[in-house]
Amino acid sequence: MMFSKSKINEPGPKATETPAPTPAPAEKTDFKAPVTKAKPPASVLSSDLHVEGNIRTTGDVQVEGTVDGDIRAHLLTVGETATIKGEVVADDVVINGRIVGRVRGLKVRLTSSARVEGDIIHKTIAIESGAHFEGSVQRQDDPLSTAGAKRITGPDSNA
Repeated sequence: MMFSKSKINEPGPKATETPAPTPAPAEKTDFKAPVTKAKPPASVLSSDLHVEGNIRTTGDVQVEGTVDGDIRAHLLTVGETATIKGEVVADDVVINGRIVGRVRGLKVRLTSSARVEGDIIHKTIAIESGAHFEGSVQRQDDPLSTAGAKRITGPDSNA
């Protein structure tokens, strides 16, 4: 009897086998899913927080504590327990608490619990019954622009 070497364990394709087909590359499509950026949540300054200094963001801020400084934001919500001593500049300002200083906003809303001591420069304004306000109100098409905000005009000025 004669033995022959089996080719079962040898690498490579066998003479009777055909190589496996390579998979076709995935089809490219021009379809792109719409990219939606999730809006980040508002930054919240809690009621036990006291900030000394200016705050600047392109996002939303909710103040429940005390801020001694200016605030610039997209949307500013002043909570009932909040006190801000400084200038406020935002596209949208909702005041439930206290502001001592100038308010500049495209949309300014004083709720019934609002206490504002200072001038308000706005494009649109809403003041609920019960709100406390001491100062002047001025409507401007672009209240966020500070150009000319501090300009003094009158008979004594050289402007």
